[in-house]
Amino acid sequence: MLTTFSLASYLISILVSLTPTSPAKETKHWYKGNLHTHSYWSDGDEYPEMILDWYKTHQYDFIALSDHNTLSRDEKWVKVVKSRMYEDSFQNYLKRFGENWVTYKIDSGRTNVRLKTYPEYKQKMEDQRFLIFAAEEISDRFEGKPLHMGGINLQNVIPPQGGSSVTETLQHNIDAVLQQRKETGIPMFPHINHPNFYYALTAQDMIGLHGERFFEVYNGHPQVHNEGDATHPGTEALWDEINIAYHKRGQPLLLGLGTDDSHSYHQFGSAYANAGRGWVMVYADSLKPGSLIGALERGDFYASSGVILKNVTLNNRDIAIEVQPETGIKYTIEFIGAQKDADKSSVLSRVEGTKAKFKVTSQHMFVRARITSTKLKENPYKDKEVEMAWTQPIEYGH
Repeated sequence: MLTTFSLASYLISILVSLTPTSPAKETKHWYKGNLHTHSYWSDGDEYPEMILDWYKTHQYDFIALSDHNTLSRDEKWVKVVKSRMYEDSFQNYLKRFGENWVTYKIDSGRTNVRLKTYPEYKQKMEDQRFLIFAAEEISDRFEGKPLHMGGINLQNVIPPQGGSSVTETLQHNIDAVLQQRKETGIPMFPHINHPNFYYALTAQDMIGLHGERFFEVYNGHPQVHNEGDATHPGTEALWDEINIAYHKRGQPLLLGLGTDDSHSYHQFGSAYANAGRGWVMVYADSLKPGSLIGALERGDFYASSGVILKNVTLNNRDIAIEVQPETGIKYTIEFIGAQKDADKSSVLSRVEGTKAKFKVTSQHMFVRARITSTKLKENPYKDKEVEMAWTQPIEYGH
């Protein structure tokens, strides 16, 4: 299966979205989205509509508000914290959406605000150019370890399923999402969140899983340790180790997402989990849940923390990458993979520049691309972070 992505298609899609077209004329386009975001419905510090408004005005095409263990459909009130920052936040919310929309009351001198539910904010904020997924961060634990998993396009909330080990706990939650998909006939998927958050997960924990296709190779929260440390591998090393095992047993490869995991919307810097740090660029035929999920499951996407790709060609024989360059910025394109019968991955080829190609052969288990720029991120989650992108691993002949 040949997939070709182009920046031109993404730009055209913006124009197309402004002019109605018939389904017969639809072609594939780039869609930018974030699948891991928090609001006042759990441990975020902003109203859902304000968060959605930020992503919408920053040219995202889709978003998932994935609060912990909720689909945001009950009644919930929050008390405005007595501080200038949060009192100003409420006033900004009131100013942006108006007295006819915002539901609040004053009790004993304190302002209490009713949070809008998913059906309410979806109807208010979604349109033909902006999709809002129903989502939940299924937040479980085993022996004190935080085991978090995104559930995207869920129709019913899934309580943490528990288990007698890390792997079993994860598997039970994966199974619950897949069972709901089977019962409803609606596309949805689970994805493992931030494996290095408190270093809760090891490669072996995830190698034992079945039915899991996605994990976060990049997460913009300052406590997730994407790079690992002296005694723990980074997420890329985990990714490759898992995929070596998956390949050897004929299991579909694990695919890598980029996300924000945003919680903080009023204080900014590397100490805070801010919006805009990581995302996915999905190449799909429409901005509809089934189309986006289908493209994700085919691997027709890349993860990014800032680098934009002009062209990506992936098939079962070749990978070709072309970066959309910025003036004064240098790029390194690395093809990373595992040779047949290898125990670990390695850099198979490295090119300094904006274009590179790699031929996948029967001697490779899988190959993926990592693109690193010299551009420092404006609001990094760690000191001296540079913008990057990651394509999905491909197998020869698959």
